[in-house]
Amino acid sequence: MSFFPAALDNLVEKFASLPGVGFKSAQRLAFYILSLPEGEAKDFADAIYEARNSVRCCSVCQNLTDTDVCAICRSPARNAKLVCVVQSPKDVAAIERAREYNGRYHVLHGVISPMNHIGPDDIRVKELVDRVAQGDIEEVIMALNPDTEGETTAKYISRLIKPFGVKVTRLAHGLPAGASLEFVDDATIGQAIDGRQEM
Repeated sequence: MSFFPAALDNLVEKFASLPGVGFKSAQRLAFYILSLPEGEAKDFADAIYEARNSVRCCSVCQNLTDTDVCAICRSPARNAKLVCVVQSPKDVAAIERAREYNGRYHVLHGVISPMNHIGPDDIRVKELVDRVAQGDIEEVIMALNPDTEGETTAKYISRLIKPFGVKVTRLAHGLPAGASLEFVDDATIGQAIDGRQEM
């Protein structure tokens, strides 16, 4: 038996269905929304509705945008011959924060994961192959997570696009800055040794 109205219980359930939000956090969020002045609560609801209806995938790179082609793909300052392949739009944001990369992107919206019944046709691999086939791209950087699914996806894509004469590279793996060797796992140390560079 609930102590609260059905509408409040429903709101808590909706917040609790979000990734990383537990029941107590969902309850806190629901109570916060109810405490907002009516105008602010409406603005919040309108922002969700507007984002859901106006944000879509860029027709070139598959990143999120509210236009047909995103700002990165439209920018003449970006190197169109260099494409960084990432798993999700959040990865684009992470790379952009570093301010070191000046190429373009391709967002897969997932990785190959047979355990989760996700195959190549379930992610945006075909769109990447079509871009590479046009002949304007010289290098594709695989910036996928260094886990089993990421490595499988990177190798699969690499086999598909290498016949086009495109250079395929991957992000360096190894020790994070400021790490202490005694706390780093064996696989990471191995990757750091394999990826060592001359000083």
